[in-house]
Amino acid sequence: MKKFERLQGLVAPLDRANVDTDLIIPKQFLKSIKRTGFGPNLFDELRYLDEGYPGQDASQRPLNPEFVLNRPRYQGAEVLLARRNFGCGSSREHAPWALDDFGFRAVIAPSFADIFYNNSFKNGILLIPLAEETVERLFQETEANEGYRLDIDLAKQRVITSSGEEIPFDVDPFRKHCLLEGLDDIGLTLEQGGAIAEFESRHRAAQPWLFRDV
Repeated sequence: MKKFERLQGLVAPLDRANVDTDLIIPKQFLKSIKRTGFGPNLFDELRYLDEGYPGQDASQRPLNPEFVLNRPRYQGAEVLLARRNFGCGSSREHAPWALDDFGFRAVIAPSFADIFYNNSFKNGILLIPLAEETVERLFQETEANEGYRLDIDLAKQRVITSSGEEIPFDVDPFRKHCLLEGLDDIGLTLEQGGAIAEFESRHRAAQPWLFRDV
């Protein structure tokens, strides 16, 4: 998993509340568990004018010019600005996979669905809940200023606007540690490699009959 320390990212505003995981990545694209390749189908129903299906060449599909992520000014965005209850619906882990594969490293919204919140942190995406009035102000600033960027400092837990305003945010200390160190569940387990090897050695010595070659 990629480390998340500090991000100075272009912001894209998705002005919708209650965006569910089926809208983030529709069910027909859930056949793979490789964690990659989902970016072209992020928000598929909103991005394209036709109906998408697995294996389709997305570069040949007609784009919806009205959808925010298709606008030239938001190309290369790494910070997604959203409304309340982002990531509701089913528990599919493909939703953060799709966001990450598209290029988003952080999502700012007034609130997030619990399972999506947990899945996102486990896949290296920082979710930042801020007050609705603060999010509304960020929407206004983003839409009024082309190329609008936010500086997100995870270590200091600050979102810094282009004017220099510092907006504090809360994050669970354990999740913060995992993001700063780039540790997913497998990485956390490997950190205990020495202790695991020691336990196996003791177990083998105490119960050698369990380890006899068949």
